[in-house]
Amino acid sequence: MPLSEHEQKVLQAMEQALYAEDPQFATHITNHGLHQNKRRMILGALGVVVGLALVVLAALNSLIWLGAIGFALMVAGGAYAFTPTKKTVLGAVSEDGSIRRAGASGARKVTQKTGFMQRLEDRWDKRRNNDW
Repeated sequence: MPLSEHEQKVLQAMEQALYAEDPQFATHITNHGLHQNKRRMILGALGVVVGLALVVLAALNSLIWLGAIGFALMVAGGAYAFTPTKKTVLGAVSEDGSIRRAGASGARKVTQKTGFMQRLEDRWDKRRNNDW
C-alpha cells in the first residue's frame, strides 16, 4: 500500500531533520545499505554453517581438534559477515584528494590515510578545544 501524500511529506520532513541534526549519521546510513554487503553476508553465513557442521561432526566422533577448528570457522564467518567492507569517510573530498572533516569549528584539512595515532591526536585536540 503506497503512502498517502501527508505521510510522504512527514517522512520527507523527518529525513531533512535527520540531515540537519546529524549529517554524519545520515550519510553513514545512506552509504551503508544491506544490499552492498549481501555477498559478505552469504559467505559469512556459509562459514558459520560449515563450522557448525564441523562442531557437530567433532562431537559425534569425539575429535576435540576438529571441534575447535569448526568453532573458529563459525566465529570467523560471523565476523566476516558483519564487518563493514570499507571505512566510511565523513566529510568532503577536495580536488587534491584530501578530506575536509565536517565540524562545529569549521573544516580542517586531513590526509585521507590517517593512522591510529593521528585519530587519537585529533580526538585529543577536539577535547581540548571543547568541540565535542
